[in-house]
Amino acid sequence: MGRIGFDNSLYLQQQSEEILKRAGRFDNKLYLEFGGKLAFDFHAARILPGFDPNVKLQLLQRLKDKIDVVICIYSGDIERKKIRADFGIAYDADTLRIIDNLREWDISVKAVVVTRYEDHPAVNSFINKLDRRGIRVYKHRAIRGYPTDVDLIVSDAGYGANEYIESDKPIVIVTGPGPSSGKMATCLSQVYHEYRRGVAAGYAKFETFPVWSLPLNHPVNIAYEAATADIGDINMVDPFHLEHYHTTTINYNRDIEIFPVVRRICERIMGPDQAYKSPTDMGVNRVGFAITDDAVVCEAAKQEIIRRYFRYQCEYAIGAADRKTVERVKVLMDNLGLHDEDRSVVAPAREAAIAAASTKGKGNDGFYCGAALQLPDGTVVTGKNSPLMHAASSCILNAVKKLAKIPDPEMLIAPEVISSVAMLKRNILKSRRVSLDLDETLIALSVSTTTNPIAKQAMNQLRKLAGCEMHISHLPTPGDEAGLRKLGINLTCDPKFASRDLFVD
Repeated sequence: MGRIGFDNSLYLQQQSEEILKRAGRFDNKLYLEFGGKLAFDFHAARILPGFDPNVKLQLLQRLKDKIDVVICIYSGDIERKKIRADFGIAYDADTLRIIDNLREWDISVKAVVVTRYEDHPAVNSFINKLDRRGIRVYKHRAIRGYPTDVDLIVSDAGYGANEYIESDKPIVIVTGPGPSSGKMATCLSQVYHEYRRGVAAGYAKFETFPVWSLPLNHPVNIAYEAATADIGDINMVDPFHLEHYHTTTINYNRDIEIFPVVRRICERIMGPDQAYKSPTDMGVNRVGFAITDDAVVCEAAKQEIIRRYFRYQCEYAIGAADRKTVERVKVLMDNLGLHDEDRSVVAPAREAAIAAASTKGKGNDGFYCGAALQLPDGTVVTGKNSPLMHAASSCILNAVKKLAKIPDPEMLIAPEVISSVAMLKRNILKSRRVSLDLDETLIALSVSTTTNPIAKQAMNQLRKLAGCEMHISHLPTPGDEAGLRKLGINLTCDPKFASRDLFVD
């Protein structure tokens, strides 16, 4: 563990230089669509060891005197309360989080655009919330016939009907909380307005995955397919690039399928000379040139594919994904010869669940659960559930004991503290489950530090768990999942329920 395969500083330098170079190609006005996650890009960090999850924010900070930032969110995602799975929050809440993240990096947001706007109470409430906090909101309505009716799209009744977003910086970053937020349409709408104002603006995409300079079947690119299996993205050789430049590059189906339309729109607005020849041309992506150890990133990417397989299995179990999504990732696994127990913490977690059964260590519902976590030095520690504590809680306590070199028999949390929390849950909060989930365990551990120096010694080790791999033999409770997310642990789990109850609080 801990091997680096990616040079973050080199990437930051090359990517920022490429963006400035692209802006100079146009009339010093570039609308740059930011795909993927703006902040906390843990997918990239997992498959490119050495990649900083906040490198995009570092880049924006480096360019902050030259940029304005616009955030797009699709009104339908607000209405349906679409959830960003890695953080467990809705897209509208994630938009607020993005604004806060940018402010922490001293980067202001010029505006928020609600795309394909529909008059809906939830959408209007979101707009009002931003407006009353001093954030300018624009409404862009759906264009009839989009994206195929180019005559209508590139007209005053199409892009021209969208309100123009004022900007005085040479580069406008257009981002959003997730895919299909309307980023491309917003960029091209702005380019149309700029040309009507006599400014020869341009459009480009900030790309991370797939990596155009890596082979089609490179594990890093396959990991992108696994990550987007729910929306059906498929990596392909860019036929337009191959035809024009006689060079093989990699893109994905949606960009390739829509490119002929995008090219016609760009030609209509900008003229044939300024239009791109291929979807790869549109991208600004230097990721592949900052990989320093291909073997390291290949292995990391394979592990990410296995993680995604577990995640989609679990989402299928709770009704949030369909069987086709699971099958897509299973095919990718099979093509690479991967198995679920190639993830080193899977077998120990399952063995811990079996051990719990053999010692009658079942929880309140009579289910046997196990957990396993791999420490930074490669050591695997396990935990199992009991009437007092969830398996995840037990595993984390065992992990910090190991890191702090505390003997196993030592108690980190006094029995009276556990008893007090259990009494609160049973008698005051009227909970049927009194065993401590991870969130509760961490609070109990912090309380114990006031009287127990060993507990303080153990708690100081918690930060070392960030980035560690963990597997549990069942679907986590909300308290376990929240605690593990806050600790920064990469979690997978078997698609099994730890309780007969349909509602778990």
